[in-house]
Amino acid sequence: MPIIARKRLRFIVVLFLLLFMSVTIRQGYVQITKHQELKEKALENWDRTLPFKEARGKIVDRNGRLIVGNTLAPSLYFMPAQNSDIENVAEKLSPILQVDKKKLHDQLSKRTFLITIAPEGKHLTLQQVKEVHQLQLPGVYAGVDMIRYYPYEQMLARLLGFTGYDGEGLAGLEYQYNDYLSSTSSSLRLVTDAKGQSLPHENDRWKTGTEGANLQLTIDLAIQKVVERELSQAMEYYDAEQALALVADPNNGEILALSSFPSFDPLSYQSVSPSIYNQNLPATMTFEPGSTFKIITLAAALEEKKVNLQKEHFYDPGYAIVEGARLKCWKREGHKDQTFLEVVENSCNPGFIELGRRVGPTKLQQYIRAFGFGEKTNAGIAGESKGILFSGDRYGPVEHATTSFGQGISVTALQQVQAVSAAINGGKLYRPSIVKQVLDNNSGDNLLQKKSPFIRQVISEETSKEVREALESVVAVGSGRNAFRENLRIGGKTGTAQKVINGKYAEDAFIVSFMGFAPITKPQVVVYVAIDHPKVGMQFGGVVAAPIVGRIMEDIAPILPIDPQKGQLEKEYRWGDELVKEVPSLEGQLKESVLELQEPFKIEWHGTGSTIISQLPKAGVKLPLGGTIHLYLQ
Repeated sequence: MPIIARKRLRFIVVLFLLLFMSVTIRQGYVQITKHQELKEKALENWDRTLPFKEARGKIVDRNGRLIVGNTLAPSLYFMPAQNSDIENVAEKLSPILQVDKKKLHDQLSKRTFLITIAPEGKHLTLQQVKEVHQLQLPGVYAGVDMIRYYPYEQMLARLLGFTGYDGEGLAGLEYQYNDYLSSTSSSLRLVTDAKGQSLPHENDRWKTGTEGANLQLTIDLAIQKVVERELSQAMEYYDAEQALALVADPNNGEILALSSFPSFDPLSYQSVSPSIYNQNLPATMTFEPGSTFKIITLAAALEEKKVNLQKEHFYDPGYAIVEGARLKCWKREGHKDQTFLEVVENSCNPGFIELGRRVGPTKLQQYIRAFGFGEKTNAGIAGESKGILFSGDRYGPVEHATTSFGQGISVTALQQVQAVSAAINGGKLYRPSIVKQVLDNNSGDNLLQKKSPFIRQVISEETSKEVREALESVVAVGSGRNAFRENLRIGGKTGTAQKVINGKYAEDAFIVSFMGFAPITKPQVVVYVAIDHPKVGMQFGGVVAAPIVGRIMEDIAPILPIDPQKGQLEKEYRWGDELVKEVPSLEGQLKESVLELQEPFKIEWHGTGSTIISQLPKAGVKLPLGGTIHLYLQ
């Protein structure tokens, strides 16, 4: 063989050996070193994911009690590659899902690996899942899903909002805090071939998701229940159009209860008007405050040393003339001669016009804005309004006069509670809040960074004390007497304002309200109630709203708690009032001696023996004549 030929042959053999070695090494590298990585990539082309919903974050009250939770509600999925008889699947599933067979057939005929049967196949009952399972239809799977659970049904619905069929928040706090509340789904990875058939030599895989964070509100459920009860009864009794209530801690701005009526079922939000579920009345509804706003004028006049409530007098003829405009008092004949404390007690419009005049337009506007009016409170409630105040170029003498007694401006209940809290808590303005913290489900860490609630000092502690004492007189002897409760020392102010409809004052439609707080010495709670157009009875805040606030105060006092207070002003008796008398001290006395007493109370005996060891109510409590004293024998 020629030398050239041998050289060529050796070169080909060496090249072949090198190529063979290269292929062998590459094959070993791929099969051994890169095995796991390439297998994962292959599985990505082979696997199909079946989602299993993890729990959305819970919403709880300030004490950790459940407000919104989750309940199991499976959803259906279909894999067309595993069942070509779509006609049969649609025919069998349509009566269970209560959906038109053709509509379901069209949905199941889509060219995709995994079809989510929605919305009819979402959030099934356990009975529906059982019926589907009994059919044993290839390619039909039930995945774990969750829907919201509301143990108190419609309670707080306008605040909470609701979620859609995909579990995402659509309104209210559910929408605002959706990023925190949302979970990431777990999933079952089904390994299949190109036709969607399961591969027998590959195990299915499970991926664990994460639960959503829990939202803790400042709401106290025990207080909320009391408020909801009172508002629902008021709506029915007075045949009112709307009603709202707000309960807050004046010392930090935390909202303890918040309610809007009418309410709705969050699981059936489609059945109500968006005007209901998009309006959280204490934050979104603006209206003329009426006489509750007089608290601000009073605070400004006292802070500026423009009035001595006890010593100075004012004569009310029933009206005041300002720039030729006749501004009437609610009492047509007027209150005549009265001290300025009586001006407050009687809610006298001309008297407050005089207080506003003494403060002056510029100063009064400064106080109004310092108390937080004209801007949002930023309480964290969706859709909050900032209200309407007169602009500088439109704020003349008449506008100044009407503003002094709460007419011609527009505010929210949230703004009023924020402002009055500052007027009675020592002069400190706090930012209201509804969310206390957002808690991570695993670590328990608070994910929410909150700013300090303190905003500014508006009036002095001395002025605040004077305001509190004047407002206690309103409840004891003035227009707020229907809110009076023995030993609670409630202060407050009534409000009655004509509704503005299509830019005009309505003749017979009013929003009646009452702003109350307790106790006088160191306020622990502020309660505001407004009833929109009550059609039964007299439309006055002192008649409609004040008794509601009184009942709320009475029932939530043990919850807070507010201890019985000494030094309460005597309630001035008027014709028609319930007569009361102090309960005598009977403990330690003999049964025989009590039977001889001429007290105007009923006695109910408990136990046997001759000596009284305990009594309810305790001595000193005022009880209506004819009321019952429970006496316990040894």
